[in-house]
Amino acid sequence: MTALASMPFSLQTIVLLAASNVFMTVAWYGHLKNLAASPWYIAAVISWGIALAEYLLQVPANRIGFQRAGFSVGQLKILQEVITLSVFVPFAIFYLREPFKLDYLWAALCMVGAVYFIFRSA
Repeated sequence: MTALASMPFSLQTIVLLAASNVFMTVAWYGHLKNLAASPWYIAAVISWGIALAEYLLQVPANRIGFQRAGFSVGQLKILQEVITLSVFVPFAIFYLREPFKLDYLWAALCMVGAVYFIFRSA
């Protein structure tokens, strides 16, 4: 039995969404640093290849979350957005060398509100 399979379905969903989001972030923004001198279509093809790995994790995550963990579609979307911000900010700061902005904190606080509202009836 794998470590993932022994986790509760809600945690499996979160772990798979986090892993898929790492691939998504690299596919969407990694080319800005790594392939800046390459033609856009080269970056697009490489990004599509990376995005395939994202989808191979994201699709099962959403299925497990919806069918097994009992998350609604709205809850899955808000989880994804919170995870996106949690992955994107460190990626932007440490990999792309973007400066930290307080706007990231304000965005995170807005996401806390979104989580509250989407999960309050659960």
